[in-house]
Amino acid sequence: MREDLLKSRYFLKDGDGVPIESWEGLCRRVAAAIAGNKDEEKEFFEVLFDCLFLPNTPTLVNAGKSKMSLSACFVLPVGDSMEEIFWAVNEAALVQKSGGGTGFSFSRLRPSGDIVGSTKGIASGPCSFIRVFDVATDVLKQGGTRRGANMGILGVDHPDIMEFIALKKEEDRLSNFNLSVGITDDFMKALRANGDFNLRFSGKVRKTLKAKDIWDAIIDGAYRNGEPGVIFLDVINRANPTPHLGEFEATNPCGETPLLPYEACVLGSINLSKMVQNGAIDWLCLERVTRVAVKFLDNIIDIQRYPLPEIETAHKGNRKIGLGVMGWGDMLIKLGIPYNSEEALLLAERIMDFMTETSVNESSKLAELKGVFPHWEGSLWQRNGFRVRNATTTTIAPTGSISIIAGCSSGIEPNFDFVTVQTRPGGEYKVVHPLYEEWVSRNGDKNLPPYFLTAKEVSPEWHIKMQAAFQKHTHNAVSKTVNIENGSSRENVERAFLLAYELGCKGVTVYRDGSRSEQVISSASSESLRPDPAKGGTKDIVPSVLEAKRVCVETPEGKVYFNISFLDGKPKEIFITTPADSKHAEVYESFARVFSVALRNNVPLPKLTSQLEKANTKYGSVVSVPYALVRAFRFLGVNGGVKCPDCGKELIPEEGCLKCHSCGFTKC
Repeated sequence: MREDLLKSRYFLKDGDGVPIESWEGLCRRVAAAIAGNKDEEKEFFEVLFDCLFLPNTPTLVNAGKSKMSLSACFVLPVGDSMEEIFWAVNEAALVQKSGGGTGFSFSRLRPSGDIVGSTKGIASGPCSFIRVFDVATDVLKQGGTRRGANMGILGVDHPDIMEFIALKKEEDRLSNFNLSVGITDDFMKALRANGDFNLRFSGKVRKTLKAKDIWDAIIDGAYRNGEPGVIFLDVINRANPTPHLGEFEATNPCGETPLLPYEACVLGSINLSKMVQNGAIDWLCLERVTRVAVKFLDNIIDIQRYPLPEIETAHKGNRKIGLGVMGWGDMLIKLGIPYNSEEALLLAERIMDFMTETSVNESSKLAELKGVFPHWEGSLWQRNGFRVRNATTTTIAPTGSISIIAGCSSGIEPNFDFVTVQTRPGGEYKVVHPLYEEWVSRNGDKNLPPYFLTAKEVSPEWHIKMQAAFQKHTHNAVSKTVNIENGSSRENVERAFLLAYELGCKGVTVYRDGSRSEQVISSASSESLRPDPAKGGTKDIVPSVLEAKRVCVETPEGKVYFNISFLDGKPKEIFITTPADSKHAEVYESFARVFSVALRNNVPLPKLTSQLEKANTKYGSVVSVPYALVRAFRFLGVNGGVKCPDCGKELIPEEGCLKCHSCGFTKC
């Protein structure tokens, strides 16, 4: 999967689109482009090539190319006039063309139904204009190197907040946007008092609702499909390093970087899994890599091209960088520490405190050589007597793609599962976690040690506690998803949101597994790794990467997705994703497991489907689970041996149906 990802998105290509670069070549290109001298080039190459530290994707893709942006995170202002709105759409297109993600606050747009002063027309409200930004992103798709990504935020006190909360109730809407509600301290006070809450615009109260009604709508949406998340605006602004320049209203797409209008931030992450040597943390290595990473990220600010002059002015004015971590879940496994333990929380604080202190120290050294950031006077740094080169130095990003390149767990997340199906540009892949695979090859997958925990085995409370532990020592924010099981209760979502606020987190997102028909990563069966005592080892280990095909079958319950993995052209496993409220989820899961075991034991697929065909013929149901499974394989051209009832010829599977080319009979 790593090589496929690098070839499709990161390596330089010739005129025919054929990769002409290796991992070593990429690292040399990036190091040479970012370094200010030969010594820096050498140390930059070493940390990149060994995956001790990796910068954000735009840097890996664009460094060394002329006139390209290397930053990942931007926030653009959206004003209330038609001219300002569509100018923001234009600016977003220029940013995303260079590979960046954009965040917007739509709180300044007047609510729907207001009178427009210049034309005396009726305003359509912020929710209608969010769709305009989404369509523009859909058309652009960031030149094919990154998926279009936006964050849309609306203040909880905006008169259109209830419409905003419901914007993504239907899954296929606003596919290029994450949505978050900007929560204030005043709202949380009203919620705790079970009181009323005023919705305002231009200083005037427009509506009054029960705070609990707004809160319940947010929780219902998050439980339904993970949207919206919440951003705690007052918490974020209490940590604003440059309050004299304005207040935060928005963040980048994943919420880890609050930014002022036109600000940017360049991100990078240290691979904590590589910081474990012989069962202990190598603190000297962590310090060295942290210092190298700070110099690397600071250099980017001066050498990159900016998509807009306003962004260049804002970024060079505060010189924000965001150094974070990945591989935290793997570090804990290597140290034998369960994710949901006090020991893990204490270590999280110690690691992040060490990194932030070291990064600030390195930023101070850079300030001595090159000067403080231009807006230092009036900042919190000046008030506290610290001369630094960068207004912020630490951020924890989700590290989706770069953690795959580094071969480690993402961000500060526990491993989603140890056998997963991941949907990435270029296809779907089955991925077996290397530490888990190593354990199973030696011991089998029975009686796993308690530190082999997956995200779903970690309670929402422990997810939040871990986020808060890292947040205590992080300048910007922490990207963290609280993953809960499909059958988890709505109350778990609410408790997670409340605890996040109480513990000082700057925002939170909760995702219930399987609540969307399409998700980037899904759990897969680990049957392929069960030991075979007769052979003295592991039975039929399926490779870490498998080609897969996805088939969508319409059922009365909605769309059911069948992900079928192939090895040497033969189906080996099947994974089924059902609608969140499916009454037959357990039956689908059972069929998927049984079929996977049978396929891995080389039972011919037509023999399996023929049994389903016979059962379906006997009972005649066109809405059953077996029928949906049969249709999925028909889409792949598999006939379970069914003959035409009219002429006796073989029926041919086409478009999910069986058709007779002799007499025209059709069976769907």
